[in-house]
Amino acid sequence: MTTYRRTLTGTGLIVTVMQGRRDPVEQADEHSRDLYDVSTWEPRSALDRLACSVYNGISYGLQTIVLAVAFVITLALLAQPAVLVVEEPPLAVFFGLSVVPAALLAAFIWYSDITTNEPLGLLVATFILAVLFATFAAVVNSTMGPSFQAIPVVGTLLFFYLIVGPVEEAVKLLAVRVFAYRSDTFDAVIDGAVYGAVAGLGFAAIENAIYIAGTVAQAGVGTVTAATGIATVRALVGPGHVIYSAIAGYYLGLAKFNPQHAGPLVVKGLLVAAFVHGTYNVTVGIVPEVVASAYPISFGLAFVSYVILFDLAVGYYLYRKIVRYRRTYRAVRDETTVPSKPGRTEFEPPQR
Repeated sequence: MTTYRRTLTGTGLIVTVMQGRRDPVEQADEHSRDLYDVSTWEPRSALDRLACSVYNGISYGLQTIVLAVAFVITLALLAQPAVLVVEEPPLAVFFGLSVVPAALLAAFIWYSDITTNEPLGLLVATFILAVLFATFAAVVNSTMGPSFQAIPVVGTLLFFYLIVGPVEEAVKLLAVRVFAYRSDTFDAVIDGAVYGAVAGLGFAAIENAIYIAGTVAQAGVGTVTAATGIATVRALVGPGHVIYSAIAGYYLGLAKFNPQHAGPLVVKGLLVAAFVHGTYNVTVGIVPEVVASAYPISFGLAFVSYVILFDLAVGYYLYRKIVRYRRTYRAVRDETTVPSKPGRTEFEPPQR
């Protein structure tokens, strides 16, 4: 890897340009030779173009197959919610209300992006992909769950830390990676947090719909009573998905602009997100019970309080990263803004 450093005149800003590794022939050449098929390559011949077509066909074909499978599984999982909505239209309101807190949090993270506005199309596509890929997590969780539950004492703990947390955070990050990440409009580290938050919102939306529909279908009480209870619980759970995947997304953004360390950065983000996700799942069924038994408060109040406090603690971790990015962005912008012509500057980064 060759590194070049240059200083912008009058700004003191050092720009580091990373260039990929090159063959010794290309390094020594003075750009006077045709190095095609020697040390460089681009499609020229009919066979070259055929190779490109085959590669693209396989690549896009695999993506299409994955999306098609995800779409079919999604339809199967949403069949019950759809039937219940047809029979009881008011249930659609509960589905919508259950994602309001998560949507507000995702909107806040979007608003915190101090750089450029993200295209609505990419945000919608990321949301839809998260809905589709969430079904893979549902299949894995339901398949692996019984095996882990059979392990005495530590089975549930292992299931949450080794399966639920990593798998759910991975599929949410995948929803960002396969499309938005490749776009030229993904042009800042903080964009990763924005798209990660939207992916978390999409995941929460389908998960809430499935949980609410399942609870209502099994309840022996009135539809409204059952829907109100489970929708309230799911409304509290949703923001966690947004926070966890926004953290992983932030590190995905770092990876895009630090390609030499991209792999470790993505893994770091997933490890952090999966750990806090697993910790929530492990503790949310224990801590409220302990608190309710130790203090004269109801389990419901203890549960709500714990979920809010947990999300605030983890959210603060994300918030500090966003604030630091915003502060540094402003500082760099101010330091590198040098007048060149009347009414213009050498560095005018895009803003909202």
